[in-house]
Amino acid sequence: MKRKDFLKTSSSALAAVAGFMILPSYVLGKPFGHTAPSDKVNLACCGVGNRGGELLNSLYKTGLVNVVALCDVDMGAPHTLENMNKFPNAKRFKDFREMFDQIGKEFDAVCIGVPDFSHFPIAMLAMNQGKNVYVEKPMAHTFNEVALMMDAEKKYKVKCQMGNQGHSEENYFQFKAWTEAGIIKDVTAITAFMNNGRRWHGMTASGFLPAQPIPETLDWDKWLCTSAFKDYNKGYINGDWRSWYEFGNGALGDWGAHIIDTAHQFLELGLPTEVNPVKMEGHSAFLFPQGSTLLFKFPKRGHMPACDITWYDGFNNRPELPEGFGEYVRAKNIPPPTAGAANTKRYPGKIIYSKELTFKGGSHGSALEIIPAEKAKEMASILPVVPESPSNHFANFLKACKGEEDCRSSFAIAGPLCQVMALGVLAQRLNTRLVFDAHKKQISNSKIGNELLAGPPPRKGWSQFYKM
Repeated sequence: MKRKDFLKTSSSALAAVAGFMILPSYVLGKPFGHTAPSDKVNLACCGVGNRGGELLNSLYKTGLVNVVALCDVDMGAPHTLENMNKFPNAKRFKDFREMFDQIGKEFDAVCIGVPDFSHFPIAMLAMNQGKNVYVEKPMAHTFNEVALMMDAEKKYKVKCQMGNQGHSEENYFQFKAWTEAGIIKDVTAITAFMNNGRRWHGMTASGFLPAQPIPETLDWDKWLCTSAFKDYNKGYINGDWRSWYEFGNGALGDWGAHIIDTAHQFLELGLPTEVNPVKMEGHSAFLFPQGSTLLFKFPKRGHMPACDITWYDGFNNRPELPEGFGEYVRAKNIPPPTAGAANTKRYPGKIIYSKELTFKGGSHGSALEIIPAEKAKEMASILPVVPESPSNHFANFLKACKGEEDCRSSFAIAGPLCQVMALGVLAQRLNTRLVFDAHKKQISNSKIGNELLAGPPPRKGWSQFYKM
């Protein structure tokens, strides 16, 4: 048989077979959970108001999605109404488990914009069912949850992105280019700081909050998710959860990924051998401190020297700045952290010390600058060209779902960074120096710290997500 006749006969046979059976998607070259390049990504969103609503709209503005489902435990509350009205045809749920059960075949990807402690079960169920995942930072609440999510990304071969937008902006491409060109090398110390007021500043707590009437729109039991039961109090919801060790990851978990992410990746820092709470203002067993200074010690890596990261948070806990620092670096795509006079504006940022050069930077996608200014002028002619980003962070994720790009902040990349932050949160919570064995993934000098790597056991009915 001639080749063209064979192909014609084979095509006819396949068409005949397809007329009598439904072929699995992978037979037709479209793996489950991945859309073809010409398709839009069918998206389900968990978290419809506040930050979840911002993520939903940012993904929608790319023009690459169909929003098919909205899920929120407080569906119908004032902060969710605008997006409910904007997507009237999207199916609505209060329980993500019911959404997956009822319409799991109707969407390809899930956006997760809910409190830190709720990221894990939604992401695990999504990956288990072959769905691609966009999750707000930090990836999860505990060190071990992050490890399980990294394993699941690899096991289920799905596309995953953590929401640290700077990984798709100028700082990412600049840090990569400057590292490859040898401009950034031999880094021995990094100072990272976030000194704006936080929700818990000025608060004290000797226990959890007293019971209040539950709003009619809120399913409080579902809001608690994996956490042990507590009475409802408005001091836990709509962002105030970030104040509590039980639900959030504090200033470090909120801003660390926006400040130290590129340094962590391109300097291949991995996991620290020690986390030391050098300073702790207003330590509490329930709330994050009023201010803290944390020292992370990273070992030598190949040809790269050992490196320390010192983290500062708290309104009055600002780091000492090097000579010639100049003005703080402001990220272009975020509003000023404080209104008013210039001396009240506290822009988050970083200082990177290498053996030859010192750099300053801000958060998110803000570019690094060599300091002092005279040194920057001297080196201007030898700095490499920094390529422009081909896509913002949201489009990057959706294009990865379509097989057109790779996620820049996949769980494999973002996971170790989130584990660094989780260890920092443990040092804050226990107010004690932690010695960490990066090979065994254990804290060697604190029994309770080692137990808290996994966090408290999930309440009844939620343990299955830890076995996927």
